[in-house]
Amino acid sequence: MAYLTLAAWLGGSELLIILAILLLLFGGSKLPSLAKGLGQSVREFKKASTTDDEVKPDETKKAVTPPAPPGGSN
Repeated sequence: MAYLTLAAWLGGSELLIILAILLLLFGGSKLPSLAKGLGQSVREFKKASTTDDEVKPDETKKAVTPPAPPGGSN
C-alpha cells in the first residue's frame, strides 16, 4: 500500500530519470538480475508476514518460567 502513495508522488518523467540513473549506475546487464532479486525479496517478505498473522494465539502464549532474581538467596 505504501507503493501507491509513492506512485502518486512520482510522475512519468521522474520515473524515467530514476530508470536512467539506475541504468548508468548498474548497466543494462545487471538491471534484470536486480529486479529479479527485488521481486524475490518482496515475495519472501509477503510470505513471512502472512504466516506470522496466521499463528494462533495459543501457540504464542506458552508457559515460560521467569528468570531467577539477581543476587541469589543467602
